[in-house]
Amino acid sequence: MPRPSLPSVLIAADVQAILKDLQAAGTEKKRASAMRVGIPMGKAFGVSVGHVRSMARQWKGRTDVAEPLWASDIHEARLLAVLLVDPEAMGRSELERWLRDVASWDLCDHLCSDVVSRRSDAADLVQRWIRSPALYFKRAAFAVMAQVAVHDKKLDAGAIEVMLGHIVEYADDSRPHVRQAASWALRSIGKRDGACREQALSAAVALLETEEVTKRWVGRDAMRELEGLVKVPERGRLLSSKAGMAGKRADLAPKAKPRRTLAPNGKLK
Repeated sequence: MPRPSLPSVLIAADVQAILKDLQAAGTEKKRASAMRVGIPMGKAFGVSVGHVRSMARQWKGRTDVAEPLWASDIHEARLLAVLLVDPEAMGRSELERWLRDVASWDLCDHLCSDVVSRRSDAADLVQRWIRSPALYFKRAAFAVMAQVAVHDKKLDAGAIEVMLGHIVEYADDSRPHVRQAASWALRSIGKRDGACREQALSAAVALLETEEVTKRWVGRDAMRELEGLVKVPERGRLLSSKAGMAGKRADLAPKAKPRRTLAPNGKLK
């Protein structure tokens, strides 16, 4: 049964109480850390993500405070808004308005993880954003692919092939926040299982064989981890051989060179 709507004056009072609690929880150390990841000075209280998540549990179900929290222009309030908003209830125009407001890679990634990747139109949004020249729209497309590759257990082979095609075609953006996300997406796909690892390695080879400097960077960066992935019996996904658990319990995945490559249209051949 839906929660009854509260009067706007009560919603505003709750938002002010939340902002006050967030400000009280801030520290100079965390504020300095926020500045280092590109959050504009004066737009962060310096609150840990863990504390923001605990507040999200406290205010669970209060989707009505999400929009005014986002409008506050405070980084941690926006993180909380991302955790409280109903992903499917957000209109596409509202979601894209939020994304246009993003000014740091971490807020972009939280928005993709907690909102975009949980929407039924996530694949359509990737198709739309992957061609965008805007920094965080382009990063968002790759970040959503990375998140879906990790969390969507029902992702079929066709969807994976489409994502690999996007990575090979659009990993030519030299901006660090974009190229790093492209590598992240490729590595996340490769960690799903042995078959996906082989496909991701093939995509990395295709990137390495191009004349595009940035594409070669993405292929090389992803290859470093993909070649060392191992299978751990207790885990469904492959893990890096450098991880403690993987190093102790895993059988090393073979490092044979991939035999398949990706054609320019993104199809495996």
